[in-house]
This record gives sequence, C-alpha cells and structure tokens, in this order.
Amino acid sequence: MGDVTGLFIAIVVIGAAAFAPLGYFIYKFSQKDGKPFGDIEPHGDSPSLVNDLAENVIAFIKKQLNKGKTTS
Repeated sequence: MGDVTGLFIAIVVIGAAAFAPLGYFIYKFSQKDGKPFGDIEPHGDSPSLVNDLAENVIAFIKKQLNKGKTTS
C-alpha cells in the first residue's frame, strides 16, 4: 500500500512541476489586463541589434554575389 501512495505523490509532484509554467503564464496574463508582458512596443518599431546585424550580413552576401556575377 505504501508503494501506491509513494507513486501517487511522485505523480502529483511531477504534474505540478510540468504545469507550473502554464499556471505562471495564466497568472501574469490575468494580472495586467490581458497583457502578460506589460506594455511592449509593436514589432518592428524598436531598433534591434540582431536585425541590424542580419541586414548587414544579407547586404554583404548580396554584394559578394553581385561582384561574382559581374567579374565572370
């Protein structure tokens, strides 16, 4: 009988750990009028180092490809 009780407690602990992120998200979502991350800017309005780097890499690759086409 102790094995069943121990297994039940282990399953409850594992289940609580598995669903804790969902519970936290629901808590944060209901806390700020449906805005779980607060007031954030719309996508594309704020400068981003990653976007700038990606644009520079793409421009460099395009320049290299165009240079290769014109010289051969």
